[in-house]
Amino acid sequence: MDFDFSPEQRAFEQEVIRFLDEHDDPDVFDLTRENMAQIVDTPKRRAFMREVGERGWLGLTWPKEYGGAEGEGVYEYLLNEQLAARGGPQIGKGVGIIGKTLIKEASELLKQEFLPKILRNDVEFAVGYSEPNAGSDAASMRLKAERGERDGRPGWILNGQKTWTTSAHFAEWYWLGTRTDPGNKHMGITLMLVPLDQPGVTIKGIWTMGDERTNEVFIEDVFVPDEYVVGEVNHGFQYISQALDLERFTLFTFSPMKQRLDLLIDYVNTAVRDGMPLRADPVVRQRIAQLVTDAEVARVLGLKVVAASMKGEKVPGTPPPTVESSKYKLFATEFSRRLASASVDIGGPGAQLRVRTKTAPMEGRAESTYRYTVIDTIGGGSSEIQKNVIARRGLGLPKNF
Repeated sequence: MDFDFSPEQRAFEQEVIRFLDEHDDPDVFDLTRENMAQIVDTPKRRAFMREVGERGWLGLTWPKEYGGAEGEGVYEYLLNEQLAARGGPQIGKGVGIIGKTLIKEASELLKQEFLPKILRNDVEFAVGYSEPNAGSDAASMRLKAERGERDGRPGWILNGQKTWTTSAHFAEWYWLGTRTDPGNKHMGITLMLVPLDQPGVTIKGIWTMGDERTNEVFIEDVFVPDEYVVGEVNHGFQYISQALDLERFTLFTFSPMKQRLDLLIDYVNTAVRDGMPLRADPVVRQRIAQLVTDAEVARVLGLKVVAASMKGEKVPGTPPPTVESSKYKLFATEFSRRLASASVDIGGPGAQLRVRTKTAPMEGRAESTYRYTVIDTIGGGSSEIQKNVIARRGLGLPKNF
């Protein structure tokens, strides 16, 4: 496999870098938010992503009939990595998870309503899969959807609760998994699009150990017309599974991990401890060497996902690279957690000072990444879930009851 980029791909990357240089703004780019920097949660971030959309970069891989460029997935990868390297908002959720699912599965009505808005970044979505008793096991969701009607319109009456919905407090629409057949775990889930600003939807904030807001969402007698069902009734788990393959890759970019590794290496190169250069410590040298090796493994695993996706784009009906995505997500997020632990250990007691503390080693980044990276091993399916995917789909092992 060729892991280098073509001259055309490098030229596009340089174009993105110039664009980001021209739009540099601390209110848009914040590396200290770690992986949560990707969400489009402020007016300035939203305006910035509209400019990205105006350049045609939000539909790089979409079909031309829906406003896309039908480009290769590697261009989307290069764009997202450069955005992530600055701590900026990214294209993952609306363009990838939701947009690509709508293109593949939704009615023309939903495509016409939402796809143009996504390309212009005129809409934000929250993703509602997790529930108090259904986290990484999305097939266990129980939010009830029952047949009903309102004002003569047939549809569904929803009741239940979701949790860990990160964007619910600023998004307009809920990409919601519902239980339409209680008797069938995997073939009893239906995806629906639900406006969040309506009676019956209550949003309560939860603050994570990474100083970021996520939410509990309570749904009480909320009506969803049939036309806002995504794809076929009771086929939602299939759509969610395919979208999670995209999420596991696009939402956990490599650039921030490499940036934190470089920061640690710079610190080791200049720090002195007990009168000796820290870089001379053999234990520290061994640990840094292992982290650099792991970083290269993570980078190449990510490129393998890109390569598999591009190969599938050429063959209609090819499923997403499930195993490749799980391998990358598992290794990269666990590597990121090990890197955070090493930064705290090597930085010493001062590494426990809060982020942006000028006198702290690495200005406190070690402390913040130590908290944030725990979350990354859970979001998009925990590490245990990824191991099960690899074991069953990659190695052919039987399901563990």
